[in-house]
Amino acid sequence: MWNYEKRLQYPINIKTPNAKIAQVIMSQYGGPDGEMGASLRYLSQRFTMPNRKAMGVLNDIGTEELAHLEMVSTIVHQLTRNLSMEEIENSGFANYYVDHTVGIWPQAAAGIPFNACEFQSKGDPITDLHEDLAAEQKARTTYDNILRLVKDPDVCDPIRFLRAREVVHYQRFGEALRIVQDELDSKNFYAFNPSFDMPTKCPPCSK
Repeated sequence: MWNYEKRLQYPINIKTPNAKIAQVIMSQYGGPDGEMGASLRYLSQRFTMPNRKAMGVLNDIGTEELAHLEMVSTIVHQLTRNLSMEEIENSGFANYYVDHTVGIWPQAAAGIPFNACEFQSKGDPITDLHEDLAAEQKARTTYDNILRLVKDPDVCDPIRFLRAREVVHYQRFGEALRIVQDELDSKNFYAFNPSFDMPTKCPPCSK
């Protein structure tokens, strides 16, 4: 269970709507490396972590990603509220508008809808934690790209905060990977699934 605090993790106050920027930011809501996929990834993977410390890291970060999902959706909402039809048509936002008006809906910047196949829960903590490390780096890169494109300081400020948290998450996943590996025989890091196989007998090498 969680307690929901009715405030954003970081304040957002965008003064100037801009549908072009909204279409870029939207990718971190429902794009391939966005916050929706991140939260579902970590909150799913936590169950097969072999110890409570690693499980706690995934639970904590997965929960924080939900807060980031809320931040990104708030940015998109503030960038698209009170738009005129002329602004919608001139900004290239018309296709999205036809399907969703200015509601928040998960898709990538290229318009590809969110798909659960964009993240994996493999049930192997070594595999999953390596995916998580890569996911945080990809999210950081996406935020870097956004910051190169966006000049509005009201938008850039919370985006920089989100980027900084991706770096912290990467470090914490590295710590979780080390915690898991410390409990294993170093010869068996990639020889068996510590959450499923018996260390003394793994299917690929049981002969």
